[in-house]
Amino acid sequence: MLNIHFLILLSTLCITFSSAYQWKNAEIVGGGFIPGIIFSEAEKDLIYARTDIGGLYRMNKSTKRWENLLKWVGVDNWNYGGVDTMCADPIDSNRVYAAVGMYTNDWDQNNGAIISSNDRGDTWSITELPFKVGGNDPGRGMGERIAVDPNDNKILFFGARAGKGLWKSIDYAKTWSQVKSFTNVGKYSPSPEYFPAAIGISFVTFDKYSGNKGSPTPNIYVGVADNSTSTVYVSKDAGVSWTPIPDQPAHYFPHKGKITKDGMLYITYSDGCGPYDGQAGAIYRYNTKTGEWKDISPHQEPYFGYGGLAIDAQNQKNIVVATLNSWWPDAILFRSTDGGDTWSHIWEWDGYPNRKLKYEIDASISPWIEDDTKQIPEPTTKLGWMIESLEIDPFNSDRIMWGTGATIWGSEDLTNWDNGQTFHISVMASGIEETAILDLVSPATGEAHLMSVMYDIGGFMHTDLDTCPKTQFRTPNFSSGNSIDYAENVPNFWVRVGTEPYIAYSWGSGSSWYAGHAPNGVTEGGLVAVGAEGDVLWAPKPYELGVFYGKESFQSSKGIPGGARICSDRVNGKIFYGYLGDTFYRSTDTGATFTKMYTGLPEIETGFAKNIKAVADHEGDVWLAANKGGLFHTEDGGKTFTQINGITIANTIGFGKAADGSDYPALYITGKIGDVNGIFRSDDKGQNWVRINDDKNQYGTINFCITGDPRIYGRVYVCTNGFGIVYGDIDDNAGTPIQGVNTESNEKGNKNNKNNDENNNNTDNSTCWSEILGYSCCHTTCTSVEDDADGSWGIEGNEWCGIPKNCESYMVSDAAKKCTGALGYPCCTYQCSILYTDEDGDWSVENDDWCLIDKSIC
Repeated sequence: MLNIHFLILLSTLCITFSSAYQWKNAEIVGGGFIPGIIFSEAEKDLIYARTDIGGLYRMNKSTKRWENLLKWVGVDNWNYGGVDTMCADPIDSNRVYAAVGMYTNDWDQNNGAIISSNDRGDTWSITELPFKVGGNDPGRGMGERIAVDPNDNKILFFGARAGKGLWKSIDYAKTWSQVKSFTNVGKYSPSPEYFPAAIGISFVTFDKYSGNKGSPTPNIYVGVADNSTSTVYVSKDAGVSWTPIPDQPAHYFPHKGKITKDGMLYITYSDGCGPYDGQAGAIYRYNTKTGEWKDISPHQEPYFGYGGLAIDAQNQKNIVVATLNSWWPDAILFRSTDGGDTWSHIWEWDGYPNRKLKYEIDASISPWIEDDTKQIPEPTTKLGWMIESLEIDPFNSDRIMWGTGATIWGSEDLTNWDNGQTFHISVMASGIEETAILDLVSPATGEAHLMSVMYDIGGFMHTDLDTCPKTQFRTPNFSSGNSIDYAENVPNFWVRVGTEPYIAYSWGSGSSWYAGHAPNGVTEGGLVAVGAEGDVLWAPKPYELGVFYGKESFQSSKGIPGGARICSDRVNGKIFYGYLGDTFYRSTDTGATFTKMYTGLPEIETGFAKNIKAVADHEGDVWLAANKGGLFHTEDGGKTFTQINGITIANTIGFGKAADGSDYPALYITGKIGDVNGIFRSDDKGQNWVRINDDKNQYGTINFCITGDPRIYGRVYVCTNGFGIVYGDIDDNAGTPIQGVNTESNEKGNKNNKNNDENNNNTDNSTCWSEILGYSCCHTTCTSVEDDADGSWGIEGNEWCGIPKNCESYMVSDAAKKCTGALGYPCCTYQCSILYTDEDGDWSVENDDWCLIDKSIC
């Protein structure tokens, strides 16, 4: 067995500066499930929308674009990107709340939280919960599960999952206690294998008309995901005690519950908890004054359940409800102007297969939603599916919005429906980017700057990042795309892989495609690598099938295990590389056979994240992002490797246009350097790094892929799991410096043989010259233990320290060293690297802002 010998690099304090970045999304518009929309009852045009994996949005009143309020969610709290429920305070328009957490199963190891804001979501306070929250679990469109008391807004109730019951806060969500008197916590789980936790409570609704302002609302209604016993409960003493409502419907799950001023409680029911199921259901109206239940379903023999429920605050007899899932030929919305006694359908049969529509629909800002392969009676542009959220603007009876599995539709002339005129529907999801990206490629030539593949909607070719592409990749259309690549020396030849038919080719630079033939047994695309001259290496799923090479037909590669992370050499068309376990593999015959080049690398599992990439114009130059194992580099095709020290985690690696004066591409990684998570760039082959994002722009899980743009220096594209395609461009302000790595150094932990470059040799007697070499200056001793070309060295705390050349004057008293800040800027809490000096003292940067260096700790 061959053993690798790493060149371990010595960390230094070579500080590199980069411009700050401006972060945006490549426009797709929508792309995922919108389970909740909330219009504020306290302020006109204040609207929120929640997603299941991509955060929480607020609509900008001026631009009518949605803005993501949870971009600050990062690696450590990635699960907060799943929003299971939300509410806007009906009294104080500045307050908004949400319960966040991704899963209740073991896919998510973290508990959930209630996040609260008193500035409309610009900033948030977090109250951690002692249990999980399922923002992407089944039943996520039910609700809302959290509600503010409309008469006493410091009181909130929250219905939890997994048997955790009903919870109450009396201090604006700062603290919570369980409501022990509410005992039916729900036991139903639709998928015991994957989601064993019970769905729990489905909605919380206050009857604001039962109380008085300033006092707790007495009447509260709670729905439970339970089809074996009572499902709707009422409290008439502000939540102290609870009883099931008598004579209520059985066998169905309550999805939405809303009450009107005349005491009518409307509830939509389905035989499943959603968002995908539903083959039967009903709509009931409960008279809270008389106790009478009435089935007001508009369709007495439904093949669907009912989900979304909207009541017009201006005229509460006006109601709209939606099918939860009427997959064929399309969803149905129903409208009543008499409280549900009679209904109008949004479309009707007009002699099969023709339909008579009461609307016109416009998908022009998101044209990929249109599917011109559909044949009547199916429309090319559907009203949606998974319609759980349906809301009428409380200040404008003409405005309605509903969330679907792919976008938000809406209308601003809804009441045309009532007088027989056509009303107009359009996409209202501008600004929402909720896709899970699996691969990104930015080619060096051609019309497109970006090619992408992703879950659920296949992938796109972006010629303009600010404009939604006209269509997805089609002919064939993968429901999900896994990987995409092109031939470096034949740049019009592209290959992508994904769901059935598993592989597709393009000789038109990605503008047109045709399906290929997959080896027998393939069930998913996995990873694909295209050689520089157009040969193809493919590692599909299931991984036990192995790795294949070829183009129009495939044969099994030898010497490399299935599921290996693979890439092609970007110069030599015969060379491919692989990485799995602790072993690096290389083929020199277009993938037919592989040789183990090295073992002893950090172990990596099977998968299709982009952990291995080769550099264009540099044969044999390959980078490995080994996750928690760090970052590795070979320039001789895997004969030797260098570990880039100081990088704690490297999730994925990418390359972009070189900086001015450099002949080597800029490097980009997502990961962790020291104790800082982020997106990083190096302009000098990994010697020094700078964090180019900040704590406000973290985008949850970003560990699948990253690439720079080979034509635009500094531009980087990042895969996210739910926040869409994020890209950054250099802005004009100072960025965040990160400790660099000096590749001319050798053995880790050895003070000797440091870099003696004149540029790193600080001769300032009054400053800490040794910091640039990775060592602090001595603070308690002037005794030299060793002298070398850099200066005199002492020892403090069993660590080397540099002795200042004017040591006695440097050893000032502790009182003189004590930092108090200056000019409104704080003292540094950990940074000792001097970036600027003036009459106030020495300055550095922490958290993207200046700080005064604290001499008592430096």
